[in-house]
Amino acid sequence: MCLCIPSSVIELYPDETAALVETMGVQRKVSTHLIAEPIDLGDHLLVHVGFAISKINAKEAQESLEMYKLILADMERQELEGLV
Repeated sequence: MCLCIPSSVIELYPDETAALVETMGVQRKVSTHLIAEPIDLGDHLLVHVGFAISKINAKEAQESLEMYKLILADMERQELEGLV
């Protein structure tokens, strides 16, 4: 199963082939080669293994992040209960 992480663009690199993105406090450089449309600061991208694969709107990004937070909370609960 592949998971894409919604991330916010916080910096664009001058060569226009990469961006610095932030997700839940973690920053990383990602390739933007697969995005055909222009990318601006504050845009939301879906990131998979270091590549931005599509742009999404702020609502979609927030909904995805909320789902990830629920999954993480459930995983932590299961670990504490010895289920994992």
